[in-house]
Amino acid sequence: MNCIIIDDNEVARAAVKHCVEKTPFLTLTGVYTNPIEALEAIKNDKPDLLLLDVEMPEMSGIDFIKTFHDIPQVILITSKKEYAAEAFDFNVTDYILKPVEYPRFLKAVTKAKEMQESLKKETPESSEIFIKVTNKFVHLNLKDILVVEALADYVNIYVDKQRYTVLSTMKAIEDKLPKKDFIRVHRSYIVRIDKIKEIDDQVISIADQHIPISRNMKESVMNALNKL
Repeated sequence: MNCIIIDDNEVARAAVKHCVEKTPFLTLTGVYTNPIEALEAIKNDKPDLLLLDVEMPEMSGIDFIKTFHDIPQVILITSKKEYAAEAFDFNVTDYILKPVEYPRFLKAVTKAKEMQESLKKETPESSEIFIKVTNKFVHLNLKDILVVEALADYVNIYVDKQRYTVLSTMKAIEDKLPKKDFIRVHRSYIVRIDKIKEIDDQVISIADQHIPISRNMKESVMNALNKL
């Protein structure tokens, strides 16, 4: 699960970051001191989980949640119990009291992971996708897709020698691609695993393209490969 931390307290941020780094199924994609800073990352990258402080000077975590129509899973982190009832009115995944202790943190994020997996099971995987290109819908077989590339408010989908530009976020595309076949290798790239020709340090070769691997995703990329 990709997650971000939002907390105005440096010590608290460091404690939560340490917990994330100890958890194998979490990938930290951003750390922010206030919700305003995090807005663009949430909009563009659509993380799976927000680790969100409640008490912040510019905007509280509760007020931040209220601004969203469709928000990722949220685990609220605060030093005060009295926010709990209001928090659960907004369907947060869990609520952790400071100081954050790893056993309690692990319980909360495991719950988030189980919820994510449950939702995936409810959505059967397809072998095809229709994408809107200008005023028409184009049918693509997923096995033919090589690379998906982020491009501001659009994505490029590469299929053999063709490229389709679609109005979409990377997260929306990623959610429609089967995890067993595709992997996010960079904030700007998703690749089809069985199309990878070779990996040289931080670069993947697919067809005639060379795709960078971000350092924080290198381990998950290597774990996804069937290696000798």
